[in-house]
Amino acid sequence: MSTALEELFIRTKSENRAALIAYLPAGFPSQRQCIDALKAMIEGGVDAVEIGFPYSDPVMDGPVIQEAAETSLRQGTGAKEVFETVAAISDLVPTVIMTYWNPIERFGVDNFLKTLKSNGGSGVITPDLTIEESTSWLESSAEHNTNRIYVIAPSTSDERLRKVVDKASGFVYAASLMGVTGTRTAVSSSAQSLVTRIRTSTELPVAVGLGVSTPAQAHEVAQYADGVIVGSAFIRLLQESATESEGIAKVKELATNLREALGRP
Repeated sequence: MSTALEELFIRTKSENRAALIAYLPAGFPSQRQCIDALKAMIEGGVDAVEIGFPYSDPVMDGPVIQEAAETSLRQGTGAKEVFETVAAISDLVPTVIMTYWNPIERFGVDNFLKTLKSNGGSGVITPDLTIEESTSWLESSAEHNTNRIYVIAPSTSDERLRKVVDKASGFVYAASLMGVTGTRTAVSSSAQSLVTRIRTSTELPVAVGLGVSTPAQAHEVAQYADGVIVGSAFIRLLQESATESEGIAKVKELATNLREALGRP
C-alpha cells in the first residue's frame, strides 16, 4: 500500500514539475502559530511538509533553524506537540517528521512509528541515522508502512550511496552541499552532480535541500530534481515579521512564488 508521500511524487511527475516541500519545527513560533503558518504555506502551494522535532544538539542545522528550535524547546515542545502538528496537517498534504535519532530512541522505535501512523504521517527523515545502526528501524518502519528518508551528502562514496538508497523509501534527501542548513545566495554546483549520482542507483524520487531559499534557486533545482526543500527562508520570515499576521502573509507569499517557479519547459 503506497503512502501519501509516494502518491504525491507520482502526481508531480505526471504534471512535469518538482514537488515543493516546506520545513518548520513543531512549536515555532508557538504551537498554534506553527500550524497556522504551515496551513498558509499549503494554501500558497506547498505540496508536502517536514515537521522538525526540536532537538538540543542539532548537528545538521544552521543558525536560523537552531534559533527556531531553541525557541520551540523553551516553550516546552516535545513529542506530544510534534504529533499534534502532524495530525493537524496530514489531512491536507503528505507530512513527515524530520528528527535526530535520540528522540526516536527515547520514545521507543515501535511506539514512535505507531503514533506517527495514527496521526496520518507518511515518513521520517533521520539525518544522523547510519545504515549500520538501522536494523530495528528498517524492520519497524516496514511493519508500519512508513517511508524511511535518508540524507545523502556530496561526500558520500558511490559504494555507500548504493547501500543507503537501497534501504530508503519515499524519496532520497540530497544535501546540496557539505555543511549545515541555511539560506544562501546560490545553490551549490555539487547538488546537480549528486542528484545524477543518486539516480544511477535508484528510481526513487530525489529532493534537494540545504540552501534553497528563492524562486530562482527553486527553479534551477526543479530542472533536475523531483523535489525542492525549503526551510530556513520560511523560518526567517516568521522571525523577522513584526506581527503574527505579517509573518503568515509572508510565508504564504513565498510559497506561492516558489511553487510558480517549479515548472519545467
